[in-house]
Amino acid sequence: MNGKENSEQVFNFDGLFVFDMANNHQGSVEHGLKIIQGIGEQARKHGIKGALKFQFRQLDTFIHPDHQAGSKAMHIERFLSTRLERKDYQVLMDAVRDAGLLTMCTPFDEESVDIIADMGFDLIKVASCSATDWPLLEKVSDAGLPVVFSTGGTTVREIDDIVSHFDHRGVDFAIMHCVGIYPTPDEMCNLSQISMLRHRYPTKVIGWSTHEDPNDTVPVQIAVAKGAGMFERHVGFATDEIKLNAYSSTPEQIGAWLAGYQKAKALCGSDDRPFVSEVERSSMDSLRRGVFAKKAIKKGATVTRDQIYFAMPFVEGQISSGQWRDGIVAKAAFKPNEPLAADKISVPEDPDILTIKHAVHEVKALLNSANVILNSEFTVEYSHHYGIENFRETGAVLINCINREYCKKILVQLPGQRHPAHFHKQKEETFQVLYGDLSVSVDGHVRHLAPGETLLVQPGVWHSFWSENGVVFEEVSTTDHPNDSFYKDKEINRKNRHERKTVVDHWGRFQLGFALSEPQTISE
Repeated sequence: MNGKENSEQVFNFDGLFVFDMANNHQGSVEHGLKIIQGIGEQARKHGIKGALKFQFRQLDTFIHPDHQAGSKAMHIERFLSTRLERKDYQVLMDAVRDAGLLTMCTPFDEESVDIIADMGFDLIKVASCSATDWPLLEKVSDAGLPVVFSTGGTTVREIDDIVSHFDHRGVDFAIMHCVGIYPTPDEMCNLSQISMLRHRYPTKVIGWSTHEDPNDTVPVQIAVAKGAGMFERHVGFATDEIKLNAYSSTPEQIGAWLAGYQKAKALCGSDDRPFVSEVERSSMDSLRRGVFAKKAIKKGATVTRDQIYFAMPFVEGQISSGQWRDGIVAKAAFKPNEPLAADKISVPEDPDILTIKHAVHEVKALLNSANVILNSEFTVEYSHHYGIENFRETGAVLINCINREYCKKILVQLPGQRHPAHFHKQKEETFQVLYGDLSVSVDGHVRHLAPGETLLVQPGVWHSFWSENGVVFEEVSTTDHPNDSFYKDKEINRKNRHERKTVVDHWGRFQLGFALSEPQTISE
């Protein structure tokens, strides 16, 4: 993708592999073409999205006049001896595209940025040594290309500054964790920085720009486990005359590196909890204890704990020890030592208190995922407009934090929960999503809110809300008054408040049973 073609298009950095040729072309177009051909073959073989990266320096101005010849300063002789002209890079750039790779380039001066844009590169890279070069960053920001910047040798404050700068300038960018030591010893890799950067900049793709031993695939696998979404390695091509440095990879080493990455991806799997496979379920069942009759049990009898025992092997079709509960009724007679088959018993419905308690466990997990931390001074309202047995379909959990002339609540809805249409006569409220997805209907106009988005609901305005995958959001409002919710469904309005809402201090660990059995709510 060329960023100049559509400035509104967002580049997908996730899964990007950057292969940095740097000066490993040795100033030879022919040698550079061999590198491109070898890397392109590996990218196709492993089915990855790759970008071949060049480095541009306008050496006549980049290097001080006194060092244009005979300089003893580090790097300068190498830069001068491997010089290529623009026409040479054009040949290499065309070969990169023929190999099915994206084109990428690192500029080290402002003039190089103009050349990169003019040649039509797909991406631009800011090297670690240039990450705080603000004249260069200003120029890069105006190039209109997707940007990746490396963080080697920078402080967190400096990274914050760069992120803020690119955000304010509307740059489409990603961040590479990098250690500017060549090669990088194990104890300096600091791969946990990937997790830190992901947490600090959750909307950005975080990558790993690596300079360790090219034969070592362990770091890339750990980087995958830490959540890196893109990767970078220096690449080259060794011959009898040309030896690579200690941190550049041959195409064959890149192949092993990519294989290590793919194995790590397979090992890590998805962040979403997978369905339990039949193979795994069968494996677990072989280790479970089943429920067996200790003595004869008559048909129609309520089975008590002293009438059964738990033992293995678990028999297919019976209930396991984890499924045992008081109140099970035998729908058939059982002989001593006979397994209690699931189709020959009836299991009582969960009492109201268990319905709420099970939901609370999920609510707390959502709060943890949202990184929302509560103190110990709050009340909780469990809203169950059509009965607690239907709480998972219709309801919400309202955590009351402050209620003075101003009010703040944290609201949580589990996946698929809905809150029915209603309005308030006195209260004006604003919703702000902290985590998950929230859909709100306001006078029939539906808004789908993502984290950070807000919505105003004025007094007298009909509104309802729901979540497909679960949500945590804030409600900031004027004072919350009892009995100020008026529902479109008159059946809800006819209910007493305790029939549609259970209110407890904190989570109600010791009050919930009392609150559910008594007509008066607690802390009302």
